[in-house]
Amino acid sequence: MSWSIADVARMSGVTARTLRHYDDIGLLEPAYVGANGYRYYEEEQLLRLQQILVLREIGLSLAEIAHAVDSEPDTLAALKRQHDRLLTERNRLGRMADTVARTIAEIEGTMAMTGKINRPENLFEGFDYKQYDDEARERWPEEFEQSRRKTATLTTDDVENMQREVTAAMIRMAEFMAAGTQVGDAAVQAEIHTQYQGICRMWTPNRDAYKCLGQMYVDDERFKANYEKIAEGLAEYQRDAMVVYADERLGD
Repeated sequence: MSWSIADVARMSGVTARTLRHYDDIGLLEPAYVGANGYRYYEEEQLLRLQQILVLREIGLSLAEIAHAVDSEPDTLAALKRQHDRLLTERNRLGRMADTVARTIAEIEGTMAMTGKINRPENLFEGFDYKQYDDEARERWPEEFEQSRRKTATLTTDDVENMQREVTAAMIRMAEFMAAGTQVGDAAVQAEIHTQYQGICRMWTPNRDAYKCLGQMYVDDERFKANYEKIAEGLAEYQRDAMVVYADERLGD
């Protein structure tokens, strides 16, 4: 039995564009291409796709995934090895859950007493943003490659410092929102400017790209969930502030 690329996209949740990209780079070739030019996949390809998605969720790059999958032709052995990886990932998610629980306690306690949020260290302990690589590559291919080149030069300390900066920025925005500060307020826009400068260390979005980035924080449930863990409605508040900044300060 075979399935079209549209069938596989529906089953797996992977876009047809991503499947075509996997084919182009030799990561997941279809079983055959029909006379109509459509790609078709069989059970062997579905099993390989499952391995790819598992490894992508763990945070491996596409090159690392290709090496891992190709180095183990025995599907059962590969699944056992991935199961071990998933157990490791489960432990990481446990640490993430503990981080969120601490944050909730901080917000509930300090907001009730002072109206402000403390800035806990390592708010995003356990989070891994490599899972967004495919989406970023599809939306902004040139900027993604530029960002990846710069990211490759970062040390572990650099990454941890950047995570702390993101943590502090999100919490400052939550404090503005909790105080009822309008997104166009000078203080909020100064904060957005600082955040924009941080993004520019990796890539430089223009007006439309920056608005699109802000909208993704709302539309993508994974991004939005991170904001919602800080404060309900924060993703929309962040997006609206970014729109004001983009319209007033960024070019095409």
